[in-house]
Amino acid sequence: MDEGALRALVPRVLAALVRRGEDFDAAEDALQEALLEALRVWPEHPPRDPRAWLATVATRRLVDARRSEAARARREEATFAEPRPVATEAGDDTLFLLFCCCHPELAPASQVALTLRAVGGLTTREIADAFYVPEATMAQRISRAKRTVRGRSLDQPGDLAVVLRVLYLVYTAGHAGRVDLAAEAIRLARQLTLATDEPEARGLLALMLLNHARLPARLDSAGRIVTLDRQDRSRWNTREIAEGVRVLQSALSTHQRGRYQVEAAIAALHDDAASAEETDWPQILDWYDDLVALTDDPVRKDPAAVLARAVAVGHVLGAAAGLRETDRLREVLGDRHRWHAVRGHLYELAGDLPAAGAAYAEAAHRATDIAERDHLVRQAARARAG
Repeated sequence: MDEGALRALVPRVLAALVRRGEDFDAAEDALQEALLEALRVWPEHPPRDPRAWLATVATRRLVDARRSEAARARREEATFAEPRPVATEAGDDTLFLLFCCCHPELAPASQVALTLRAVGGLTTREIADAFYVPEATMAQRISRAKRTVRGRSLDQPGDLAVVLRVLYLVYTAGHAGRVDLAAEAIRLARQLTLATDEPEARGLLALMLLNHARLPARLDSAGRIVTLDRQDRSRWNTREIAEGVRVLQSALSTHQRGRYQVEAAIAALHDDAASAEETDWPQILDWYDDLVALTDDPVRKDPAAVLARAVAVGHVLGAAAGLRETDRLREVLGDRHRWHAVRGHLYELAGDLPAAGAAYAEAAHRATDIAERDHLVRQAARARAG
């Protein structure tokens, strides 16, 4: 079994241990020891059931930790390559683990970090890099989260709204480069729709599918970002688009609209257009109106939605109107690169290329992601070249 397949087993085995009542932190430590043992033993003695093998060895480590040093030594002398398997539950416990990571006593940042570590299988360094914080800071955050749930019964997982938000953040982290994590988020969202009738769960799944369908066209052969209006739409995954639309229609039929359903509807309209010129911007603007209406003070509480709506306003009512919409966000987002990037797009839409080049350059100066910064530098150069 390769390292990737072994890593995929980790959240399932960890979830089974936690469900059985083991302490979260101790279970993770025991599983790490089992993984080291697997790397040593499996090349010569591959197990018939890798998941059961890991569960068995991790269980032994947990038992060892609770017994005396002498007893542990005697058992270790009797250890052999293929341990007698313990019973493992049929099915996938990863969803249970996801809810546990969203425990109500954890802060949102800790919920996300613990989910990425336990469910996504990311290292502390990878999680720290994803959120632009030092590795030591993230290690402390994860340790605090484990201490919070230590000794507590994990029968009070986070409510569904929290789980949906965390799951979308996991997808977003995977979407930035770890495609396997994005796919895992979609898989968990599918499971969630089977476990609840809440339409927002289906809305989230639809949103993920409709965005993920564009992944093959998002980068060019040199690994550079390709904006939506310039993507080769023949490379989009039509199967994922069709599934996303079906799931979205099912959610909207309940007439209980929420954020994920509205965002999925916007994504569906983009995916439905055969070319950028055929995009139904008036309908997209209508959906953005619905999105910002979900918040009582969208400029301060949901500025990202207001900024995205400004683009739709620019395409429907003219670039000047879109720029006026961004002016409302100057105080809230004026120091963010995305605000300047959107203004660059609107200036370009208006035909004011010098202003577009300046806005793109300012956005590049403020961008923290290297690929995004390089993309904005190219946008600025292209605008300045006319």
